[in-house]
Amino acid sequence: MGVFWNGGFEMMFFLVFFLILGCFVFVIIRGLAQWNKNNHSPRLTVEATVAAKRIRVTPHTNNIGNGAMSTSYYVTFQVESGDRMEFSVNGREYGMLAERDYGKLTFQGTRYLGFERIS
Repeated sequence: MGVFWNGGFEMMFFLVFFLILGCFVFVIIRGLAQWNKNNHSPRLTVEATVAAKRIRVTPHTNNIGNGAMSTSYYVTFQVESGDRMEFSVNGREYGMLAERDYGKLTFQGTRYLGFERIS
């Protein structure tokens, strides 16, 4: 009975290990594929309006139990055709943009490159 338990535990351990490893590999490959797709996409500049802004705060816990937070910033732009696109931006860029700002949005695939306000 003990031999069966040890063998079953080892098999389950390796199964879970390879499942987690497979998830990491999948995420890395998907990220590299998106990066490559963005690099091969044309760089476009279109007139757009800042339609919405949002923040996502994610809690993290370190080894000694202290919590930390990471903040992600997102801006949604509406182009003349009525289509909307959401981009991840840095905190400084997020702070410089206001809803209903109108200007020229530059992007490449899903990569935000900048926004130049038109007065």
